[in-house]
This record gives sequence, C-alpha cells and structure tokens, in this order.
Amino acid sequence: MKIVWRKSSYSGGGTGGGGGDCVEVADLGGAVGVRDSKAPDGGHLSIDRASLLALVQEFKGS
Repeated sequence: MKIVWRKSSYSGGGTGGGGGDCVEVADLGGAVGVRDSKAPDGGHLSIDRASLLALVQEFKGS
C-alpha cells in the first residue's frame, strides 16, 4: 500500500518552505498517520480514527 500524505489547503500548499506550521495526514487503513510537514522524514504517529476525531474536537473547543 502506497501512503499518500495530504496537507491542509490553509497551510499555503506545496511542500516545505513558506507553507507555515502544518501537519500532514495519511490513510493507513485501520488508522490515520500524522506527521510534521516540515520534517516528513522524521517519522509519524499512528492514531485510530475515533481518537483523531476526539483530538480535533478538543482543539476546536467542541
């Protein structure tokens, strides 16, 4: 399975330099991968979808 990383359009698009602070996400099948867009070779976290949703809702203050 090829992992395809996606970055928010709010980050300014593109990869590296000038894109602002951003994370990238990827569908890992049973989980979601999350990594730093400025350090894509630095590894990633794997998190289940329900936990990621809870984290995003916490950040949004929902």
